[in-house]
Amino acid sequence: MTMAAAIESRAAEAAAWSKASRIAGVDIFSDLGQAETIWRSLEEREPLSTAYQRFDFLAAWQRQVGARENVQPFIVVARDVERRPLLLLPLGLRHEHGVRAATFMGGKHATFNMAVWDGEFAASVTANDLEALISGIGAHAQADVLALQQQPMRWRDVPNPMAALPRQASVNDCPLMTMPPGADPTALISNSMRRRLRGKERKLQTLAGYRYNVASTDGEITRLLDAFFRIKPLRMAEQKLPNVFAEAGVEDFIRGACLKPVAGGGRAIDIHALECEAEVIALFAGVADGNRFSMMFNTYTLSENSRHSPGLILMRNIIDHYAGQGYRALDLGIGSDEYKRLFCKGDEPIFDCFIPLTSRGRLAAAAMSGLNRAKHLVKHNPALLQMAQRLRSAFR
Repeated sequence: MTMAAAIESRAAEAAAWSKASRIAGVDIFSDLGQAETIWRSLEEREPLSTAYQRFDFLAAWQRQVGARENVQPFIVVARDVERRPLLLLPLGLRHEHGVRAATFMGGKHATFNMAVWDGEFAASVTANDLEALISGIGAHAQADVLALQQQPMRWRDVPNPMAALPRQASVNDCPLMTMPPGADPTALISNSMRRRLRGKERKLQTLAGYRYNVASTDGEITRLLDAFFRIKPLRMAEQKLPNVFAEAGVEDFIRGACLKPVAGGGRAIDIHALECEAEVIALFAGVADGNRFSMMFNTYTLSENSRHSPGLILMRNIIDHYAGQGYRALDLGIGSDEYKRLFCKGDEPIFDCFIPLTSRGRLAAAAMSGLNRAKHLVKHNPALLQMAQRLRSAFR
């Protein structure tokens, strides 16, 4: 095909799309640098997305983790007829079992996955827009299936446009605390819980230099992360869990993101800690965007100070900190650990989409969907979950 014919073909394709959709074209970038300007321009326009989709967070993940896992950036940008970006899908292409699967960048380190939506466009997305998006991705013939997992149904009280695609419930739940504006602190944490935690904290307050700290300098961040990477592997071994932080590139990713300043203040990952002169007593880290704090990882001391529930005390401080800043929600990450339910009484509804783009992708999408449905069934059936845990322990 000649260059003129190719241009004419693309123009005709854009015209056909524009009759039914605001999406007039879809570009795919395999290089973060090529997409950075578009990505940051969307971030500056108050997009509909989570803090996990910040360029600085996902660029650090791709450099340190994704590249080591042979994930190729597959960044989808949908534009209108005037070439203005309407959304950006931060995906990575994985080649597994002969199938090319496009999944969200960030892997297991991102609790929530979304497109970075232009806010105005997100509020008016139609079925034709979504059809144009999927068709545009498929036309590039680079992926067999879109495996879009752990997407929130809503964000900042705005419906996630992707929820209009064929979907199913995600495997795990995410405990959520909503924080109404001006809420009394006792509406978030009861008086009885606060009294109990104050009683425990009195023991810690006798320690020299005891304090709650939100790390703000590079030196503080590095010192706290040094403690985390020293303590966490021992805690995970104690629980007979694999040390995911020892996987290739993960420590470099976390250190880089924790040190990376973001627009509006803070870092790509913020660190909260209880400390005394002798040690780091507890540490929680997560992402914050002015509206939601979402926890990523945590640990607590191996010393006798662990008997005084430092993790719960730190959680109380974190909740009070963000409530004081007018945040509307806080979540403690995927999973149903008992301590999470002490604070989070609800759940964030999250869903998965498995969308085939080729005939090979149809088989892969059906297999992925079936496997995730089975996992969801086990996770939400106490008897099956107990059986699965016993089998896991036996194999270990």
